[in-house]
Amino acid sequence: MFYLTGKVALVTGGASGIGLAISKTFAKQGANVQILELNYELAKQVADDIKNEGGLAEAHAIDISKQSEVISLIDSISAKYKIDILVNNAGIAHVGKADTTQEADFDRLLNVNVKGVYNCLFATIPHLKKSGGGVILNMVSIAATVGIPDRFAYSTTKGAVYSMTLSVAKDYLADNIRCNSISPARVHTPFVDGFISKNYPGQEAEMFEKLSKTQPIGRMAKPEEIGAMALYLCSDEAGFVTGCDYLIDGGFEKLNN
Repeated sequence: MFYLTGKVALVTGGASGIGLAISKTFAKQGANVQILELNYELAKQVADDIKNEGGLAEAHAIDISKQSEVISLIDSISAKYKIDILVNNAGIAHVGKADTTQEADFDRLLNVNVKGVYNCLFATIPHLKKSGGGVILNMVSIAATVGIPDRFAYSTTKGAVYSMTLSVAKDYLADNIRCNSISPARVHTPFVDGFISKNYPGQEAEMFEKLSKTQPIGRMAKPEEIGAMALYLCSDEAGFVTGCDYLIDGGFEKLNN
């Protein structure tokens, strides 16, 4: 069950954090993983690691906020392979409230987290339609539906991607394209460690423990746990699942008082 043998998967931001876990999980289950990253050297290292372990992977440099770049790259991949899966994982974060978020930061998050997802959808969906269907998975966040302190711009963008998921799922039912999303709570990635060390120097262990305990389950998620959910949603076993958002939040949304 849950094998992706013979399938080609595009994973944006597929060389770090959650994206890295998805790339490795998909490759382990037989997918040919096309890693789309701003940092090409990092993507190449991950692709090389996957190939050294017997998997299939290729690295591509891309700025998903630039539509012409996205179209050109995805068209070139499609000329070589039949694309089966698109995982819109790449995204950036920001700390701030509505009155402390500067216009430049707001625009930057919109360009990557919203326009970047749109660009990948715009470029990939025609190929999925032409080849008879496929799967799209968007990475959202509990911030899309739960009030998170100091995450105004980030929450705004993730709310947009949540709505995009529903829209795409509805619009392409007849084209055999499924679209779902995952909404994690805090996941222990290098980004989290960097955020803590930058904002709470000397208090790293204390803050890590505090942030971990904001999940009722008492810890942060592991990237591999998100990867496992992504694998299910992109597998043939999830063929009856579309237009759904899946919480992986350690009980954050339903069990917090």
